[in-house]
Amino acid sequence: MDVATRIEHALVSALTVTTTSEAPPRLAEAMRYAVFPRGARIRPRLCLAVALACGDDQPELSNAAAAAIELLHCASLIHDDLPCFDDAPLRRGKPSVHAAFGEALAVLAGDALIVHAFATLARAGGAVPSRLAALVTTVAQAVGMPSGIVAGQGWEAEEDVELARYHRAKTGALFVGAAISGAVAAGHDPTPWRTLGERLGEAYQVADDIRDAAGTTAELGKPVGRDVVLGRRSAASELGLRGAIARLDELVAEAIAAIPPCPGAAALRGLIALQAKRFLPEGLARVAA
Repeated sequence: MDVATRIEHALVSALTVTTTSEAPPRLAEAMRYAVFPRGARIRPRLCLAVALACGDDQPELSNAAAAAIELLHCASLIHDDLPCFDDAPLRRGKPSVHAAFGEALAVLAGDALIVHAFATLARAGGAVPSRLAALVTTVAQAVGMPSGIVAGQGWEAEEDVELARYHRAKTGALFVGAAISGAVAAGHDPTPWRTLGERLGEAYQVADDIRDAAGTTAELGKPVGRDVVLGRRSAASELGLRGAIARLDELVAEAIAAIPPCPGAAALRGLIALQAKRFLPEGLARVAA
């Protein structure tokens, strides 16, 4: 089974458990709406890619880790789009969850996905209890305080923040969690995988800043120009478009160089190089070239 299929099966399985006939139907629908149809699934792909590079001896556990990472990412998108934050009407080319279901159900759907991510880990981790505590801790650090994606959202309420610190929390933290979770799920030392996640996370955020500054709503499936409207610091505004693209290339190269020795290192380097080419839409990729 290929990685994309594994991720979708794991997500369907995870949501089937919680969106049963006993659940409030509109809330269950809002949760499914937030997760499907799929986005790029970059974070769970990274989780499974690292697990595979490390041998992937417990695929059910690595599938659960990948699903948990994506559920948390989807929850963060719901909350990020809310009127109290970005007030974004679109996400993935369709109305955002609060636009489709109302603000109250959007808050509840995001909260429910966060809780369910940890329940998904717990169910799969029962078969390999020696790895469960490290997985839960890794994922919790990626989403919570003081430096997870919640902190990243919190930095937007501060008057001044270092751009790199903001990027590390808002985006990089979940990439770090994805890389480390893949290693932990496969029974490998997670420490050497942190740098890979950090560099890829920062690269993706720089790419997102570029897309917001120079992309189109049709290309991205969400509003553009939001950093300027909301007065946020970004790589595009601080480095200029070409400077930001150069920084993106630098970060991807550093990520590939940071892959530690493992059975699947060569394949993983090729995969990351390929995926990184998709960080920018075709028109912006031509600018980068």
